Amino acid sequence: MQTDFLVIGSGIAGLTYALKTAKHFPDKKILVITKTQADETNTKYAQGGVAGVWDEAKDSFEKHIEDTLIAGDGLCNNQAVEIVVKEGPERIREIIGYGAEFDKNASGEYALGREGGHSEYRILHHKDVTGQEIERALLEEVSKTKNIEIVNHCFVIDIITQHHLGYLVTKSTQDITCYGVYVLNLNTNEIEKILSKITLLATGGCGQAYRTTTNPRIATGDGVAMVYRAKGRIENMEFIQFHPTALYEPGVSPSFLITEAVRGDGGILRNKYGEAFMEKYDERKDLAPRDIVARAIDSEMKRTGTEHVYLDCRHMSKEAFINHFPNIYEKCLSIGIDVTQNMIPVAPAAHYSCGGIKTDEWGRTSIKHLYACGECASTGLHGANRLASNSLLEGMVYGHRCYLDSVRIVGTIDIENNIPDWNALGTSDPKEMILITQSLKELQLIMSDYVGIVRTDVRLRRAMKRLDLLFEETEELYRSTRVSPQLCELRNLITVGYLIVKGAEFRKESRGLHYNTDHLEKNPLLQNIIL
Repeated sequence: MQTDFLVIGSGIAGLTYALKTAKHFPDKKILVITKTQADETNTKYAQGGVAGVWDEAKDSFEKHIEDTLIAGDGLCNNQAVEIVVKEGPERIREIIGYGAEFDKNASGEYALGREGGHSEYRILHHKDVTGQEIERALLEEVSKTKNIEIVNHCFVIDIITQHHLGYLVTKSTQDITCYGVYVLNLNTNEIEKILSKITLLATGGCGQAYRTTTNPRIATGDGVAMVYRAKGRIENMEFIQFHPTALYEPGVSPSFLITEAVRGDGGILRNKYGEAFMEKYDERKDLAPRDIVARAIDSEMKRTGTEHVYLDCRHMSKEAFINHFPNIYEKCLSIGIDVTQNMIPVAPAAHYSCGGIKTDEWGRTSIKHLYACGECASTGLHGANRLASNSLLEGMVYGHRCYLDSVRIVGTIDIENNIPDWNALGTSDPKEMILITQSLKELQLIMSDYVGIVRTDVRLRRAMKRLDLLFEETEELYRSTRVSPQLCELRNLITVGYLIVKGAEFRKESRGLHYNTDHLEKNPLLQNIIL
């Protein structure tokens, strides 16, 4: 299969890019591939909203920029922050033009919310399912665009580069070039090659590297792992954001998210004794940035010997709560918690990767003709910690920027036709799936216990030793058995785990989401860690 534009991933970033490119080139085909259904993305599970300067009488670009820089703890790329904040409102207007609906107040104006780290009310939301509403609007617009083809159940195995033509490719190789991808077509169980002039990675996050995560099961870091194997540049993977308030349900995965907007509307965190504890940790109390709140909850859980704390919403208006958070209300009720009578048990869960595939201001990676945007990319916006509700904004802005740059150069690129077919000689069907499923459990335990909210040098060394063994065992399995989605995802998660630990080992300081009790001070000389 050949195409001018190949998009891997169907969330907000990938679909924004696909729509703009398709409308720019109505005579060219844009191919979007996804490993499950088109709407099963991290975007779909984003509850809180999308941040943007909307009420200019009270808010300003300067305030949003400052809030983002403060949350990023000194590691944001100032240019990236300015780009996203200033271009964001126009991208939001476009998504509204596609039919996305955001909540309005009685006077017909957008009901702006406020979340941790924000100095003003600037969050546009649709109840507590904002991401789902945006995904719906985008897919509806895609369905009207005849030159976009979505192929479901297509698992990308690897990026095709000069390596597949028999050349030695290392990190110092000049002009590594992407020619397309090898995919496992789950409908036919055949490995196919898709050749393209331009490839965009919008593959989402890697939350499944941890035992407890808010991410769907598809969030296995595929894009980051593929780029690393292709000798591309990866940045700042040690900064994994733990959402402070996932609903505590032992044994349930993924965890149900209790959006930060609940605290924005007045929810109060309390420990097992009913004490409101956030004032001990930060003057912003429950509206401190996520890294601070997550560490505070972790500290209270360890101090009191509990597995969760509580989010108290009993003092809030029942009518207002149900109107703004209908899904949270119903979910809690389904497990016997009436939020007007009972406090909600919550605990931190792996949520968002602030690092990823290193890109420039146009979404270009270190590999030619390969772009990345959304959570799999490290644009420099988030630095050491993401400001709440900046992620959907970033996906739209950089989806647009990748489109602008790629349509400029696509006419100068030829399809590489000498790519060999996938070679599966000498492999056989796996005899025991337990070899894959047990390794995945081990990986998630290692990452959760040793590379979580609080880290130490000893824990990181132990994690690396155990990951080395898992890597060797899994690579041996990969060489001898037929490729399956489960094996590929395990392989990708082990690679992502390695990158998180390696970045954490290099960062001899505590900054943002990386908190190491052996290195509590910040090192002003230590900037981005590129692997």
